[in-house]
Amino acid sequence: MPEGRQIPHHGEAIVLRTWPFHEADLLVSLFTREQGRVKGVARHAMKSRKRFGGALEPATHVRAHYTERPQQDLVRLDSFEILWSPLSAPVDALRLAGMQLVVEVLEEAMPELAVEDNVFRLAMTVLTAMQPQTSGLPIQITKPGWPIHDDSFIVGMSGEPPPPGPVPSSPSVYLPVTYFCLWMNRLMGWWPELGHCAACGLDLRADEVWWSPTADGVMCKDDRRPGSRALSAESVAESYRIARTSLAELSTEDWPEQRAADLRAFAVGVLERHLERRIRSAAMML
Repeated sequence: MPEGRQIPHHGEAIVLRTWPFHEADLLVSLFTREQGRVKGVARHAMKSRKRFGGALEPATHVRAHYTERPQQDLVRLDSFEILWSPLSAPVDALRLAGMQLVVEVLEEAMPELAVEDNVFRLAMTVLTAMQPQTSGLPIQITKPGWPIHDDSFIVGMSGEPPPPGPVPSSPSVYLPVTYFCLWMNRLMGWWPELGHCAACGLDLRADEVWWSPTADGVMCKDDRRPGSRALSAESVAESYRIARTSLAELSTEDWPEQRAADLRAFAVGVLERHLERRIRSAAMML
């Protein structure tokens, strides 16, 4: 943190994690839009709900008011305003696991004070896409003014906007989780090339490929390592679709647990290899 006067900040953030700190304080990890991941102290948060209310729940989208203090690593958290809460709709075990996966990966993957607007938009899109219907109206994957990973991000890469379509009333958690893991790998520069064997260079386009948690890239059947897992040609094709299609458009399709399950496992495996740790919350998704 810079030396000198205190610097106030006011901006959007996603609450990632909280820990007890001193007697009634909480240590809070935030992924902010303007500064990246920061940690700060919420004074008396365990005793008084006046300044924070329910805004300290993980995965909550808030407008955070906090202050950098001279020569201190932890910021002072002054107050939060809830912009979107995961508790605004019922939370079952599967949805909880999906949200926990998002915040766990952000906590582990994002360096402190590294600004990544595309990651912030991706996370908000995925978290809100897991919201179940509560009002009889279609689920809103995006809302006007929300700085999230919407169709405009994909248009910028593919050149063509997705066709309009209805949004299902009961979104599957499996699609948002698969979408998040694949895109998080792409944005971090970790997603491997799937068209050729990393060992011999064999053209694997339109073929089944094999991957190992202990090796980079994918391999052909002859060069696969012991304990390797298969990734079907259909799932490889799904990965290309996800890379060029918005989550809103993909959500118009049926995504049961079995669809692209091997792709989801592969995307989680790539994250775990680069994070050098297991993603605990991924267990229910695989």
